[in-house]
Amino acid sequence: MSASGFLVKARQHAAVATSLVALIANLGAPLPVAAQSTPVTPIKHVIVIIGENRSFDHVYGTFKPKQGQTVDNLLSKGIVKADGKPGINYELSTQYSAVDSGLYEISPGSKASYWNIPAPETSSAPTAASDTDPAPFVTLSLAKLAEPGLAPAYNKYLLTGATGLPHNVPDTRIPHVETLGSGAFQLTSKTLPYDAYAASPVHRFYQMWQQTDCSVDNVIAENPSGCLNDLFPWVEVTIGAGSNGAARPATLNTGEGSTSMEFFNVTKGDASYFEELAENYTISDNFHQSVMGGTGANHIMFGYADAIAYSDGKGHFTTPPTNQIENPNPQSGTNNYYDQDGYSGGSYSNCSDIGQPGVPAVVNYLQSLNPPIEPRCASKAYYLLNNYNPGFVGDGTLDSVYTQFTIPPTAQKHIGDSLSAAGVSYTYFGEGWDLYTSDPTGANPYDRYCNICNPFQYATDIMTVSAEREAHIQDTTALYEDLIDGNLPAVSIVKPSGFTDGHPSSSKLDLFEGFVKKIVDQLQKNPTLWASTAVFVTFDEGGGYYDSGYIQPVDFFGDGTRIPLVVISQYTTGGKVNHSYGDHVSLIKFIERNWGLKPITATSRDNFPNPKVKKSNPYVPTNSPALDDLFDLFDFGSK
Repeated sequence: MSASGFLVKARQHAAVATSLVALIANLGAPLPVAAQSTPVTPIKHVIVIIGENRSFDHVYGTFKPKQGQTVDNLLSKGIVKADGKPGINYELSTQYSAVDSGLYEISPGSKASYWNIPAPETSSAPTAASDTDPAPFVTLSLAKLAEPGLAPAYNKYLLTGATGLPHNVPDTRIPHVETLGSGAFQLTSKTLPYDAYAASPVHRFYQMWQQTDCSVDNVIAENPSGCLNDLFPWVEVTIGAGSNGAARPATLNTGEGSTSMEFFNVTKGDASYFEELAENYTISDNFHQSVMGGTGANHIMFGYADAIAYSDGKGHFTTPPTNQIENPNPQSGTNNYYDQDGYSGGSYSNCSDIGQPGVPAVVNYLQSLNPPIEPRCASKAYYLLNNYNPGFVGDGTLDSVYTQFTIPPTAQKHIGDSLSAAGVSYTYFGEGWDLYTSDPTGANPYDRYCNICNPFQYATDIMTVSAEREAHIQDTTALYEDLIDGNLPAVSIVKPSGFTDGHPSSSKLDLFEGFVKKIVDQLQKNPTLWASTAVFVTFDEGGGYYDSGYIQPVDFFGDGTRIPLVVISQYTTGGKVNHSYGDHVSLIKFIERNWGLKPITATSRDNFPNPKVKKSNPYVPTNSPALDDLFDLFDFGSK
């Protein structure tokens, strides 16, 4: 999402707390679930919880696994020491500035290493508690009313963490902020504790392709994609979140600096609940965001195992308005300041046309790999690459009534269609859904439901039929009731609100920890459910944070950087670290295999095989493109 997490909704917030109270008091009860087909494993219930915008190294960069386990992170590579200071191989995280050639490049040839990366800034992180921008909240009573989705011990963090600094200035809470060196640095310190709001890096499609700096010129046996991950700050300071078609300002300040290079230190107590989960269950250190860029496109890929394109709403591709087509070529006389890109500008590309701006850089790279990677772009299709509103608002009305920056409704098949056809129950639990359905324009500042996160909100077959909406989209309050009474769907997709999703700047990682803990704690209090449920905790994308892991190109859209994946189940205990290559579509593959479903379509990513690897390198599939179905994260013979 954008820095605030909700700019894409084009909402004008006003303090209307009284309407929140009324809506919370009138939440409806959940509907009974449909009959389910028999799973092939003891897992009868899958819960997928999706947070926001944290890379694997950003969270688990200093994680030390149990004896006998190995992990690929900043610490194991010697990039940093356990105390967060530079390690013997610190130079592996060195970042570079670049000069573009006049056309968009994903791997510019003219580079120079930073002696000191640009100073990280505060961007739009909250300066103090505010009645009009409640992050953090002013009072605990209001915070608990507006945000009921936390384990009790975490409620206090809704009131804390404001920066105390202006927006878009160097974040002086970070020691030596102007002289941090050339690479990764620990965010937290005595002056900037773990429970603090901080800036959000850029995380858009063409920007992330540049940040990862992929080129066949860099290919080696251990890194056959040739992605160096060394242009993160350069992209942050030269283009940031986009131009929206405007001319480059005489003085450009994106408000980010080198925010992308920050990492938490779990050996020093940061992210203690996520460290606890990793020590007791199974994590992956080779799980990836499925699309370069941000929230919307990654949630779409999770729901459809594919991208979706601009259409007439009846299955026929059409061309979007000119100002909504991406053009990442630099404006004349600028260094990497895109011509058309942003939240009220370019977000679509026709990647089947090599003549379209930005497309040649990505497609030529993919086709030059050995073996070549197919872009998987349908003819004349303008795919949504960034964050635009889904086709519908909560009551089934077209979102185009409220804003032009919306993708038309899609008739494309999604995982819900596959589940329904097989009689497998499913529900998307979006926190704040009940408030949002009565507040589609976001007039209420406490409405932080994420519309772009719900893959079914793009779909005509769900959103135009009230019974389908009611059966398959509910608020998280219904999930909590299901956990108590045991009436849980076979597949539950859970999205926190913007207050607790962990998105930097607008939320904090400890709030997402509290959201996850409430669900896990309630699940474990129901022995019958706990015995038959697997909880997958992950993130929509890396948020633009640096990560040192391998990236496998699978098509035009991605993959992107690594993100955390924790699998919590009686069948994943022991503190194991799994290395099989996966992305969001791997979650779909697990569901399909567990319930005997076919891939969503003949061309969707869930057709990719499971990875094959050499013993010498378990991270790199030799049969690329390949995605794991996550069955190897479980030990079904252990119970």
